[in-house]
Amino acid sequence: MTADPSSNGRLPEPVVPPPARALPGGGDHRRHVLVALVLDKPGVLNRVSSLMRARNFNIDSLAVSKTDRPDTSRMTITLHGDDVAVEQAAKQLYRLIDVLKVQDVTSEPTVEHELAFVKIRATEANRAEVLRLVELSRGRVVDLADGSVIVEVTGTEAEIDGFVALARTYGIKELVRTGAVVMARGAGSIEEALKR
Repeated sequence: MTADPSSNGRLPEPVVPPPARALPGGGDHRRHVLVALVLDKPGVLNRVSSLMRARNFNIDSLAVSKTDRPDTSRMTITLHGDDVAVEQAAKQLYRLIDVLKVQDVTSEPTVEHELAFVKIRATEANRAEVLRLVELSRGRVVDLADGSVIVEVTGTEAEIDGFVALARTYGIKELVRTGAVVMARGAGSIEEALKR
């Protein structure tokens, strides 16, 4: 290699490429929780779930309910993905028609609960044990029948998972879970932010 005559006999410095930019789908996958305020109109749920499907996300849970405003619904969406891909999906979600506000509350302090109904096999021999398990888990019996007990439990995803694992030792006949509903702690409010 010959030296550049204008560089006083020195060799040119090597070109160092910029650091690689994080690509969607290339990072660590973790659980994310998105909260979306949407207009209460037909087709909104389909558009939201279709966008997530198109971005190759599997929705872990989706809870939808009315808010204090008569024309607005609130969605709590839990999914797994890397930070960049989820951030891009949230931005695209916000651009959808009828979506008013989107907030990723994954890293924020929140109150999070889920509700589950669990129909557990309960015979005369183990019914007392099942009822003791329900009491220790702060659950509530909502139906007693020959051969089964329907229990309502609430708590975090981990608490529900723990109860379900213990109930499996007796046998689960049926299980339904609402998925997480989440609210950020403190005085801030996604609904109040929308009104500004």
